[in-house]
Amino acid sequence: QVHLAESGGGLVQAGGSLRVSCAASVRTFSMYAMGWFRQAPGKEREFVAAIGWSGSSTYYADSVKGRFTISRDNAKNTVYLQMNSLKPEDTAVYYCAARPSDIASMNRNDYAYWGQGTRVTVSS
Repeated sequence: QVHLAESGGGLVQAGGSLRVSCAASVRTFSMYAMGWFRQAPGKEREFVAAIGWSGSSTYYADSVKGRFTISRDNAKNTVYLQMNSLKPEDTAVYYCAARPSDIASMNRNDYAYWGQGTRVTVSS
């Protein structure tokens, strides 16, 4: 069983930056690919970014490419999402997810474990 806990959400002005974190309670964190997804009010949960177990492979949604950066620290069992140049359309609840594989995926159905989410609000 993997427990994921997101933190770092909040209110930020458009153009600002925010970093959200996800701490995993699992002994073999380095054996999990990790992903970030988000869900805006009235919309389906969508892919944001993903990272392989070693951190060498990363994937991004087109809407965040060049603005967001996913990274991980396997020694701290933590994955991060650095969000720069935030836009009001980035407003959502951000979820991290874990997949028992070394290969990251953009498909939410490939992830077995999910956190409770952290809310990010970008004001215009």
